[in-house]
Amino acid sequence: MSVNRDARLWYGGCSPQGMRKGTGVLVVVLATLTAACATNPVTGKRQMSLLSEAEELAIGQQQDAEIRREMGVYNDPKLQAYVSEIGQDLARTSHRPNLPWTFTIVDSPAINAFALPGGYIYLTRGILSYLDDESELAGVLGHEIGHVTARHAAQAYTRQAQANLGLTVLSIFVPSTRPFTDLGATGLGVLFLKHGRDAELEADRLGVEYGSSAGWDPAGVPRFLSTLARVDSLSERGVPNWLSTHPDPGSRVGEAEPVVARFASPTAAKRNRDVYLDHIEGLVYGDNPEDGIVRGHVFLHPALRFGLSFPEGWEVTNTPDAVMAREPGTEHYMVLQEVERPRSSSSLGDVATASMRAAGYAVVDGRSEQINGQAAHVGLYRGTAKGTGKVMMRAAHIALGRQFYVVAGFAPEAEFDLVDRDVLGSIQSFHQLSAAEASRVQPNRVDFYVVKAGDSWQSIAVRQGKNIVNAATLAIMNDHEVNAQPQAGERIKIVVEG
Repeated sequence: MSVNRDARLWYGGCSPQGMRKGTGVLVVVLATLTAACATNPVTGKRQMSLLSEAEELAIGQQQDAEIRREMGVYNDPKLQAYVSEIGQDLARTSHRPNLPWTFTIVDSPAINAFALPGGYIYLTRGILSYLDDESELAGVLGHEIGHVTARHAAQAYTRQAQANLGLTVLSIFVPSTRPFTDLGATGLGVLFLKHGRDAELEADRLGVEYGSSAGWDPAGVPRFLSTLARVDSLSERGVPNWLSTHPDPGSRVGEAEPVVARFASPTAAKRNRDVYLDHIEGLVYGDNPEDGIVRGHVFLHPALRFGLSFPEGWEVTNTPDAVMAREPGTEHYMVLQEVERPRSSSSLGDVATASMRAAGYAVVDGRSEQINGQAAHVGLYRGTAKGTGKVMMRAAHIALGRQFYVVAGFAPEAEFDLVDRDVLGSIQSFHQLSAAEASRVQPNRVDFYVVKAGDSWQSIAVRQGKNIVNAATLAIMNDHEVNAQPQAGERIKIVVEG
């Protein structure tokens, strides 16, 4: 349904005015548009809006190019076409079927989905490996379609412009720190808008409605929300809620289930699990090797030609700025980071001492040595870490060709002796990859396995050493509670090298 373009809002109410011509850049739009009264296509109610439908379309088209350039489009035409076909089926049942809807998988490992005004819907490849069938995919797509049909983006623009707030880099379906926190500096920060609890729950409801109208099992929505809740509870970091006002996935399950009951019918029963799984066979899982890749507790960077092993059992996270590891349930951390190369006249020891003092750490001791043929300085330092308090830190500054790296581990002072040996082991595992070794590092990919009698998530995770995610992650990826073992004969997703 088109926006009523004749009604304009003065500060005290709606009043007719002329239509502004052209859209220009988003900043100009926000600075020059006069507020308007528009009809919400979903509710039929009049609401304040700064954006006409024409302007929504212009903004979406302009920023779609930015999304594609900055995040990249996942290179799998058949999978792209499959997701687009399901999205178009859903869009035809929506309150705005005539928008020029587009559906795109972006090349990101994050578990996320988001939408732009005007009908531009995006899924990350990361979310696809956690969906278990077509009905869950339809639920996610329907949710994002709902954000567009209910004009949540236009409402968010209106609220933030009235409050003189800058637009915030935020996700729309599932918040995630990576890669969206990098977008602010690229001009893409204007794309991700904060939605409140009511908008998120309305989008969940619309996902149920659109999915069931197109023939999919509406229970796919709460099923996937349950998966997200398991992801949240598995990691102490959880879903980074500081990026959003989203209600947590667990609470959304309870809100969605009564809606499912209203829309359930014999004609809304499609799940098509095997069809969905066939389409994601070979899907890249996790990091792109060009950015370095995590395999269990091992980190490899074929482009920069190095690798190292973090302590076994620690959670390892690869971010654009650093690789971080944490021992679950503790305040024990490690970090790997590339740093600015020192001046040639400075020794490694001088550089290490100066950089650590500049960071607020006092030198306890240190020595220069060789680590697998690379010049290094390994020191022990005392200081304060934000959020942890007083800590001891073991840090190695390592030269590798033209690059310069720091590998460090720290823990509260009283606990440092418990981890120092593990930290030293990781530091000493830092090594250069040969050209042949680097060339053999391929992306991790989704594969399948048929469960045999006696199998458990634990045994499957270590099966022939091929699977590189832990047992709990395998369970969650396959729509199971972490403590519920798979049944013989089940076809499950696993992750394998290459």
